[in-house]
Amino acid sequence: MSMTDTVADYLTRIRNAKNAKHHKVDIPASNMKKELTRILKNYGYIKDYLLIDDKKSGYIRIYLKYDTNGDSVIRGLKRISTPGLRQYVSSKEIPRVYNNLGIAILSTPRGVISDRDAKKLNVGGEVVCHVW
Repeated sequence: MSMTDTVADYLTRIRNAKNAKHHKVDIPASNMKKELTRILKNYGYIKDYLLIDDKKSGYIRIYLKYDTNGDSVIRGLKRISTPGLRQYVSSKEIPRVYNNLGIAILSTPRGVISDRDAKKLNVGGEVVCHVW
């Protein structure tokens, strides 16, 4: 099966697991997905993750985080830049997600970083997704 937008697949798998109240989800690994997962962990959107080696590309096992009411900490995930329509921004045009309650994840020359880190480093890049 050929897949053109692996990041959209990554976000959809997390969204589906969250909606089904699963506690973990396995996603085929890539360097971009590993960086997205690291950022989600750093900002407290997921509990933890494991990198599982299966002698191929491997898997990322993501443990989802829920509050005391059983609601997911992740309220929404949205793919912004798609393979057919790339969305680039300068450091001054980085979008605010839900009045800074969420984060935008950017792919920059300095690597895959959050909107806050991009503003500190004064770099722009491709807006990969929004998380709130």
